[in-house]
Amino acid sequence: MEHGTFDAAAAALHLTPSAISQRIRALEQQVGKVLLLRSKPAVATAPGRAVLRLARQIALLEQETAVELGLEDPHGARIPLVVNADSLATWVLPALATVPGVRFEILVDDQDHTTAWLREGVAMAAITSDTSPVPGCRVTSLGVMRYHAMASPSFRDRWFPEGLTVDGLARAPMLNFNRKDSLQDRFLALHSPEEILDPPCTHVPSSSEFVKATELGLGWAMLPDIQTDEGREAGRLVVLDEVNTVDVSLHWQQWAVGSAALDSVATALRETADVVLR
Repeated sequence: MEHGTFDAAAAALHLTPSAISQRIRALEQQVGKVLLLRSKPAVATAPGRAVLRLARQIALLEQETAVELGLEDPHGARIPLVVNADSLATWVLPALATVPGVRFEILVDDQDHTTAWLREGVAMAAITSDTSPVPGCRVTSLGVMRYHAMASPSFRDRWFPEGLTVDGLARAPMLNFNRKDSLQDRFLALHSPEEILDPPCTHVPSSSEFVKATELGLGWAMLPDIQTDEGREAGRLVVLDEVNTVDVSLHWQQWAVGSAALDSVATALRETADVVLR
């Protein structure tokens, strides 16, 4: 699944595409289920995802054992994990930098959707808002990221001269990270018993640039406190509502396997989260 097609997988494994196809077919006959849809890119079925997850768990344990025996790359195990963009931009990288002997493949998705990567077998761990453990995973609470509605001073003065109103929120340009981003809609729901439909919206799918776009006056947005201290102190950002906030509870989900490398990553993230999150 990492390579997408039989041709790419064959090239990586120094085999022919036919050999790859035959091995997949033999495995399907062995388990009695279709594991892979022969599309471009190839797509794992639900049984295929379960087999893929098991294969990657075994590969991780084999890799760790080989490192301990001095038979493998001294850089250690490779951990694919998926995190939300705001955590990646603020506190996750400093935490990962404290973990020696581990290589990372960092994937980014909305915190409400990161567990899908665990179910697919693509990631070994995820920072997520989902408290329900994915089958084969365990969950640990990390803390809360608090978001305030913010804008540039000039934006506030133009669109909300008398403070936040339903009419102002319906007309004022708004920023969204992407189409999965629901934080602004959650804030709007706090101010209006009826849904505010289709305020003008700009999508900025990068955490740092999302803050920058707010500072430049492209729209108002929900921004995390831990990412905006400097902008507020410098006067580039103002809080539009000191009372109504949106809190996002974050959790760590990881494969329930006896992996020292994966556990060390979890420990580093928990220790950093204890300091920076609510």
